[in-house]
Amino acid sequence: LKQNIEVVLGDIRDPICVREAMKGCDMVFHLAALIAIPYSYTAPSSYIETNVKGTLNIVQAAKDLDVKKIIHTSTSETYGTAQFVPINEGHPMVGQSPYAASKIGADQIALSYWHSFGTPVTIIRPFNTYGPRQSNRAVIPTIISQIAIGKREIYLGKLSPTRDFNFVNDTCRAFIEISESDKVEGEVINAASNFEISIKETALLIADVMGVSIEIKTDHKRMRPEGSEVERLFGDNSKLLQLTNWKPSYGGREGFRRGLEETAKWF
Repeated sequence: LKQNIEVVLGDIRDPICVREAMKGCDMVFHLAALIAIPYSYTAPSSYIETNVKGTLNIVQAAKDLDVKKIIHTSTSETYGTAQFVPINEGHPMVGQSPYAASKIGADQIALSYWHSFGTPVTIIRPFNTYGPRQSNRAVIPTIISQIAIGKREIYLGKLSPTRDFNFVNDTCRAFIEISESDKVEGEVINAASNFEISIKETALLIADVMGVSIEIKTDHKRMRPEGSEVERLFGDNSKLLQLTNWKPSYGGREGFRRGLEETAKWF
């Protein structure tokens, strides 16, 4: 596929660079962001510059260039710890890390252009994506990688938080289905599997998939500051089901297990 892709080197923070890259585009998928939560505690200003200002550059260029559709990527971290479940798009926004706060700001910038100028923005809010090629910073590759090199004592951060994990194929198909729908302008849409599982249970399920027994140890360096930990994420995907032709192929515990098998095999 590489021969059909034009790669433009640049910086999302540079409005001139962004505008030049977007010239002639009918549709923009905006995924450029700083995403590592731990680093946002160390260098929060860079997250504002990249995630908020970068999004402003995208929507301003889209407005000026009359782009037909902008799909802006949010995150389930914008919800903070669930105040009710499953979390629908009306759940309050709570920035429990500088990263989450920067993404809330980015979402609001994008929506403000829809309200103010009719810029055709749609926000997709993926819950925790996993799968082949994921960075080892993420929890599932961290567990798989430790097991794969022969470790049986697995070091993780806090074990009790729950997550709504989504296999990368399902997340990508959510982007595509939203891009093809004519009912999504100005909408915020969760991409979730509608299934939650704790980090501890996830580690044990990965071990089972890989055919080993493990002992889980706490690594305090992997812990978030106490008030910053998002304790529960469990997403409502009914809006995505209603507005598009999307359905999760890796939903529920059985689907999660299949996704973990494919991910472990790739690693």
